[in-house]
Amino acid sequence: MIGVSLSLTGLGKIIWALGVIAWYFIRRPAERRARRHRIISNQRSATDKFGLAAAIVGLGIVPGCFALTGFPHEAAYPARLPSLVLGAVVYAAAMWTFRRTHKELGKNWSISLEIREEHELIASGPYALVRHPMYTSFLLMAVGQALLLANWFVGLAGFVGFALLFFLRVDKEERMMLDFFGPRYGEYMQRTKRIIPYIY
Repeated sequence: MIGVSLSLTGLGKIIWALGVIAWYFIRRPAERRARRHRIISNQRSATDKFGLAAAIVGLGIVPGCFALTGFPHEAAYPARLPSLVLGAVVYAAAMWTFRRTHKELGKNWSISLEIREEHELIASGPYALVRHPMYTSFLLMAVGQALLLANWFVGLAGFVGFALLFFLRVDKEERMMLDFFGPRYGEYMQRTKRIIPYIY
């Protein structure tokens, strides 16, 4: 039983690592493409940077440390196959949402609270259902992380990292969009939810 549990723990780490690699290969082209388009409004702040750092720690550094070293060992628990299967499905959904979001945004993408030259209001693809599908993908990553990595501290870290990023930024992001797009964005807000279709 111990050997099976250890092998399942290792499998969960491998699936999580593959997801992170996919995340990188989705994000990298968007970063290169965005550099070609001038920023005309930048509302970055210390709070914004803190939220982004929290997400990197909770969804990247903490689970990465666990995947490589098993730390923190005291918070580990036996891995279960149903959790790994569900975690793999959820993480795959996160990557699909992440990719679709980048594809729809195109030149409008930014890592922070920025408006780019010729910025457009996107309301297609996942944006037809939720205003912030990028955050939806991060929430799915946190859920997948908790299911794949058999460690309660690592699971909690993902949710905390996501929550800090989301709640420190989303109101500012929506105000920025309202200021730039005016009533068009207000109408868009009326017919969509924030990150969970039909719910929130």
